[in-house]
Amino acid sequence: MTNEHFEVLVIGGGPAAITMAKGLGTRVRMGVIRREAHSMIYCAMPYAVEGLLQPEKTLKADTLVTETGAHLIRDTVTGVDFGKKSVTTQAGNSYTWDKLVIATGAEPVLPPLKGHELEGVSTFKKEEEMFKVATMVEEGMENAVVIGAGAIGVELAQALAARGVHTVLADMADSVLPNLADPDMTAPAAEELQRLGIRLKLGRKALELRARENNPALIGGVVFDDGSIEKADLVVFAVGMRPEVSLFVGSGLEIARDGIIVDSRMRTSIEDVYAVGDCVSFTSAITGEPAGGKLATNAVPMGRVLAANLKGEDREYPGFINGAATKAGELFVGGTGMKEEEAKGHFQVICGYSEFTTTFPIMPGAKKARLKLLADSESGRIIGGQIVSGQPVTDKVDQMSMAIQFGLRVEDLLNFSYSSQPWQSFYPAHNLLVKAAEELSIQLSGPDRKPAALVEAR
Repeated sequence: MTNEHFEVLVIGGGPAAITMAKGLGTRVRMGVIRREAHSMIYCAMPYAVEGLLQPEKTLKADTLVTETGAHLIRDTVTGVDFGKKSVTTQAGNSYTWDKLVIATGAEPVLPPLKGHELEGVSTFKKEEEMFKVATMVEEGMENAVVIGAGAIGVELAQALAARGVHTVLADMADSVLPNLADPDMTAPAAEELQRLGIRLKLGRKALELRARENNPALIGGVVFDDGSIEKADLVVFAVGMRPEVSLFVGSGLEIARDGIIVDSRMRTSIEDVYAVGDCVSFTSAITGEPAGGKLATNAVPMGRVLAANLKGEDREYPGFINGAATKAGELFVGGTGMKEEEAKGHFQVICGYSEFTTTFPIMPGAKKARLKLLADSESGRIIGGQIVSGQPVTDKVDQMSMAIQFGLRVEDLLNFSYSSQPWQSFYPAHNLLVKAAEELSIQLSGPDRKPAALVEAR
């Protein structure tokens, strides 16, 4: 039985924990307790199923933690005593700490539908789930239903279709990628998915999972609210995440519906106890109200802020902006900040559009790029943005996120200083962000002015 003491003890081994190890591992005696066999590159999992990379490539090396000087402990925490500053584990060990960091992440939601226990029904986040789906594909699975048309669902559906699996992608929303971008921006992505052979079932709710007639233990189909039944050898739910905080229920730690409540310095309601990453409840950087933000790109800066503060600095996490991107067929789709309908509950929303090409139009291979920018008409503040392009979009998403994070207004973007080069941008005469800002500026200038027509990319 082990009994060790750490200056900083982290429960969890995901992106936030790894970030903290990089920031603190050489400075303090630090322990990281991870229950999983490996930390995962979650966003690469669909591409492993597709066969673009070996599944083992999605497993992060333990050296990401151990080479920092931190101690990696492969075990499961079964009890926490905040008064004694100690934890106990499944292996019968105990560890004490000066500072405790909770980074237990989130678990994918598996709705309690009738039949959810059937073999072949899964979520898609864990290592064993990835290997299971990949194995089923290798063994010749014929039919799959992916429920949830967010980024993971869209990417997994493409992976399955690329491997010859008849794939249905379903969602209660009327559009694909509903949490990433507005329907007017994602419609081309839906067309691309259909071009790839994926059958879309949007605006429909799964009611029941049915077993095969010849084997009551295996999934056979999904019943939807329109009465249709879709055949399935595999059903994957990609409908959202919930914080993994079960260990702390009833412990005195303040917990909201979306996770452990922390302040901007990642402090919880208990002294010397902190929380970072997907297990926390925090606020939108735009509205200041509680908001979802279960992304690695949020977990990492949270871990970075806390590591700096534990070294004696005084930094604050500004809140979620939630920039993200994905790929649908030949299109790249990204979004950040608030979407139009969501924003209307907080602001007087105006939208500006721009549409150019990804290179000088005279260059070979020029592809269309369309951008949508959202602003508050009262303040002129940028509150959201989306882009669809034939080339990667994360750089544009990051530019829009920066505009939101630093409170830029429409007039600020009118003066945006940008670069241009024939292979990498539209003509020097214009820029996607500036053009969209000009469209917004026309609307801000008076109620009788109308936005200019979109520029057609040729």
